[in-house]
Formats: sequence, structure tokens, C-alpha cells
Amino acid sequence: MKIALVLARAPQYSETFFIAKIKGLQAHGYTVTLYVGQTRANFDLCDVVVAPKVYKSFFKQFLASVMVYFSLLFHLKAVRKFIQLERASKRAWSQVLKRLYLNSHLLKSHTDWVHFGFATLALQREHVAKAIGAKLAVSFRGFDIDVYPLKHPKCYDYLWTHVDRVHTISDYLATKGQRLGLPTHVAVTKITPAIAGHQFAFNPTSSSPVQLLTVARLHWIKGLIETLEALALIKAKGIIFNYRIVGDGPNKEALLFAIHQLGLSDVVEVVGAVSADAVATYMSAAQIYIQYSHSEGFCNAVLEAQASGCLCIVSDGGGLPENIIHGQTGWVIPKRQPQLLANCIEKVMHLEPSEKKALQLRARERVVKTFNLEAQQQAFVEFYKV
Repeated sequence: MKIALVLARAPQYSETFFIAKIKGLQAHGYTVTLYVGQTRANFDLCDVVVAPKVYKSFFKQFLASVMVYFSLLFHLKAVRKFIQLERASKRAWSQVLKRLYLNSHLLKSHTDWVHFGFATLALQREHVAKAIGAKLAVSFRGFDIDVYPLKHPKCYDYLWTHVDRVHTISDYLATKGQRLGLPTHVAVTKITPAIAGHQFAFNPTSSSPVQLLTVARLHWIKGLIETLEALALIKAKGIIFNYRIVGDGPNKEALLFAIHQLGLSDVVEVVGAVSADAVATYMSAAQIYIQYSHSEGFCNAVLEAQASGCLCIVSDGGGLPENIIHGQTGWVIPKRQPQLLANCIEKVMHLEPSEKKALQLRARERVVKTFNLEAQQQAFVEFYKV
């Protein structure tokens, strides 16, 4: 079985979901090839094919196009089918030639499945799989389903008519996808993120002051401003704590300003992007992990925090209630309500040690048993057998 996995770029060290998937498929005899817009140094898990470059210079783009179109002469069957499908959908010749260039690396492939790791990556590529005689799969992520359609209504209507199978990381995204028009006859398989839970050091700490942690891209959807507002309420009561935010992103300036304006500069640290090993170190030092996002597809970091022994508080945004069982393995709080979040954080801070330990053990056990890499990898093997 040959799988063409399409991503914007080769996976980074933190994208354990894709790394584990590739390794698992290879272990079961599948051949995986990555098709990306850009690669990264030292990625050697599988073959990587980079999309043709788009140049600003007209002359360079003309020469590159001539070379690409010439190379496609050796794949005339796929090219002819692709053009037929594009024209049948009433796309102009200028658009057909543009898409022929951009998808040329995929049209040269010989594969059983073309799997777009994000639904948005499949847009304007709906005909590629059929042109080369492969099946088409897409994965649902939080951005695909919760954010992108807000600016682009009905963006997936044409994709839905061509997709053969959908992978979702949560029931929430599957349900939302159907609300966006995904036909009920299209098979949807839920395969959640997974981690090697037993490899995380289970080392619950009780240091003073209380150490709080969030690992997230610095983006508005992560609810970090509301988290800071909740912590400002706690600080106003004289409760002592330290809070670290690990990650980087476009909203860093706004976040730093909020920290200053809320009077939290002495207790909040924005660490920036760090290695996976460093993230594990920060988690082992924290007592409470907070993921108060407006929405999440699922969130790997919450799994890692539970495996590390952190007491986890999350919002009810997106798939997070599937990650945490409220009151049993953590706490799920309504999103965008800093006062409720503050109340919960304060409550967790004052739990009896025996209550904390029981919850930590339940959370870790559930992660290790339910969200393990072996189960995830086997699920992907079955995913492609249809």
C-alpha cells in the first residue's frame, strides 16, 4: 500500500501526531511519501517531494513552468484526466494551467491514497487523486473546521463531492464537518492524537508557590488573554503563584501588553518556543496545567500534561471535553468566562493531597490506556484498507 501524505511542510519536532503516523504505517509495510510546500533539514523518516516553487519574477516563473510542463509529458494519462476534470468543473484555462503547475509533483505520483493532512490543503486539489487513480482522504483539524469556514463560507462544498474518506481527531470536528455539508454517506473515522504516555515521567510536585503552565501557540484562539484575566483575579486575593506560557506566535505583543496591564509581570513568564524535551521538563515542574482555548480540535499538550501528573483545567471549547473527563481526570470550564476559570484554579489549588493524587493517577491511566501510539497506528492501518 502506498500513501501520499500532503502537508504544508515536513513535520516539526513538536508534531508528534504525523511522526507517529508515518512510523506506524511503515512498521506495517506501507510506503509513505510526503508531498510538501517546503521541507526542513534532517527530516529522513520517508521520501519527501517538494512542490514546484512559485516565483515573483515573470521570467523565472515562465522558465519554471516550461520545465514542469515538459516533465509532465511522461505522465500524459494523469495530465489528460486532470485537465478533463478541471474543465468539466468550468474552470478557466488560466486556472487549469496554474493548478497543473502547482499539483505537478502529485500528478507524477503512483499511489493508492492521497491524504491531505488538513482539509484546507485539499482545496483546489480536489481532482488530483482521481486523475492518478487514487482515493482521496482528508483530515479534520480545528483550524479547518472552526476558523477557515468563517471567512470562506461553503468552501468545502466541492471537496465533499470528491472525498472518499475523512479522518477526524474528535467527535466535535466530525459533527461540525457534517454541519458544514459533509454528506452522511462519506465514511468518517475518529483517530485521536496519541502519545507514548509511559515515557513521560509521572512526578507530581507540590512546590510553593504553585506552578501553572500552558503550552500553546500565541494565537487569539488559545484563550490566553482570558487566562491572564483569571489569574489577575486570583492575584488580587493575595494568592501566590507562578505561570509559564511556552510557545510563540502572532499574538505575542498583545499578550505581553496584557501581562503588563493586568499587573502580572512579576508572576507570568512567556518562555517562547522550546524543544520537546524542554516542554517535558516544564510539565514535570508544574502542578496545574491550563488550556482555556476558545476551541481545540483535541490538543496533544493536554495529553502530555496528564501523563506528567499535572492537574489539568481546560475549556469546553471544541474537542477538549473529549480529552478531559470533568471531575474525574481534570476540570472542564465554560470558555470566555475568566471568573469561572479563576474559581476553578483556586479550588484546585486548595484540594487535599489525597484528592489530587487520586485524580492524577486516573488521568495518567486513561491517557496511557486510551490514547496510546500503538492503538493510533493500528487505526491508521485499518483506515486505508477500505
